[in-house]
Amino acid sequence: MIVPSILQSAHQWASEVLTPGGAAIDATAGNGHDTLFLARQVGPDGQVFGFDIQEQAIQNTHRRLLAENAHRQVTLFQKSHDQMHEVLPEELFGKVQVVMFNLGYLPHGDKTIITRPDTTVRAMQQALQFLTFGGLLIAALYTGHPGGQEEAGRVIEWASGLSPRSFQVMWQQMINRDRSPSLLIIEKRS
Repeated sequence: MIVPSILQSAHQWASEVLTPGGAAIDATAGNGHDTLFLARQVGPDGQVFGFDIQEQAIQNTHRRLLAENAHRQVTLFQKSHDQMHEVLPEELFGKVQVVMFNLGYLPHGDKTIITRPDTTVRAMQQALQFLTFGGLLIAALYTGHPGGQEEAGRVIEWASGLSPRSFQVMWQQMINRDRSPSLLIIEKRS
């Protein structure tokens, strides 16, 4: 058996529910890997909305999408993920199939700019409102950088408190590696 990486596992989960013509949110665009994956999944008739506070991340993501001709179905916002309520149309409430978070810092970027527990939990609370029934919030949690352990702990604590009537919550982690990344999957139930 081959155990998938956190990123591979996140993409496997997303591919189970994200259909052509669907809608997705990449709450942490970073270098655009997840954004490109989501854009390919929804195809030219779908919609992907990407967020990142760093101009470099937005530029990197845009370049990656252009190179793969997957930019037409993507709208990028240089804003914090906890501002999605402010910029996304209300018509998306209850219609998004997948929201992805890849927490931490921008790889090959400024490692002092990191996602923060307060804004991340606020963004996740907002994301749940955008999800359709059966939709997934998928979050890669990284603990190997300053602030990462605290953020992961706050996110897991928040997710643990979600109503089991409304949400199904799963947490995947390799347990034989110190500070290994983990994956949180939240399914919105009907």
